Amino acid sequence: MLYRLLAPYAHDFILFNLFRYITFRTGCAMATSLVICFAFGPAIIRWLKSQQGEGQPIRSDGPETHLKKKGTPTMGGLMILISAIASTLLWADWSNPYTWVVLYVTVGFGLVGFMDDYRKLTKRSHHGVPGKVRLAIQAIIAGSAVYVVQTIAQASSPLAADGLAIPFVKDYLLPLGGFFLPFAMIVIVGAGNAVNLTDGLDGLATVPVIIAALCFIIISYLVGNLVFADYLQIHHVPGAGELAVFCGALVGACLGFLWYNAPPAQVFMGDTGSLSLGSALGIVAVIVKHELVLAIIGGLFVMETLSVVIQVVSFKMTGKRVFRMAPIHHHFEKMGWSEPTVVIRFWIIACILGLIGLSTLKLR
Repeated sequence: MLYRLLAPYAHDFILFNLFRYITFRTGCAMATSLVICFAFGPAIIRWLKSQQGEGQPIRSDGPETHLKKKGTPTMGGLMILISAIASTLLWADWSNPYTWVVLYVTVGFGLVGFMDDYRKLTKRSHHGVPGKVRLAIQAIIAGSAVYVVQTIAQASSPLAADGLAIPFVKDYLLPLGGFFLPFAMIVIVGAGNAVNLTDGLDGLATVPVIIAALCFIIISYLVGNLVFADYLQIHHVPGAGELAVFCGALVGACLGFLWYNAPPAQVFMGDTGSLSLGSALGIVAVIVKHELVLAIIGGLFVMETLSVVIQVVSFKMTGKRVFRMAPIHHHFEKMGWSEPTVVIRFWIIACILGLIGLSTLKLR
């Protein structure tokens, strides 16, 4: 909003020239969402406590240390959504269609998560909206968003509309044709649910999301800049640089939330937060043509998801479990690792994977 209001007066007031720079607006979006979280966080937590009573249901078969978390409110993702959306609307360019696409996906998945959290609270169970229903709604949201992205890309580069970039390969897109739509839908839905599975310990999902969003600030800016894209020999996506503002807002919102989610957590993000954050990373990756790089940067989320898949398949086929408990962070808890140990070590893994993902920009 401020970009459209103030940037046109840059020639008359030199200070307004700052609003023309994506880097400046990204920093401001990050700071704004952080301040909003700090300002409204306590009130939101008090309201959630007053509405939820006993807080998020705790699994009886989970680690015994989790029983002390009983009474902690959930749906803290509302704090993240409010902060990130308000900040994005304030600092992003409203005329850029990608701004509305990422907000549509983020809000849509956030509403699905909200319904899931609400059902869990009202039924006093860790079972929310039926899985098939939830996946169907997510698929509709993701599919419609990808269709719009393809339509936008078609105008500038027909190949980009259904092309898949390969990490470590110079400016090349593998044409997927009609397979690109379902592939991109899997990326978005998969990312949303992968972050959801990771969100099992205080701060565990929040910091890896911050790391991934920081990486995509860099990737979005470079992909959206023709000069840098040509230099790095990566595919240029006109207008994608504006996504750096959105990613900056996500970083600030997650940092603000982490203030209240740090052990011992005052609030959990719930599916409201995890689904929206994961899907946001997924749609950004699809737009900037770095879907496979997301699997590297978000490798921690991939690991958590695979641990669940392996556990389920193994149990159904052999009747035996590979892990003491899935997702895998609970396995390490069952082995005797303390919660802070698991969380910090997983953060370190996320940092390493983020650096590897960024290295694909140059190693081609």
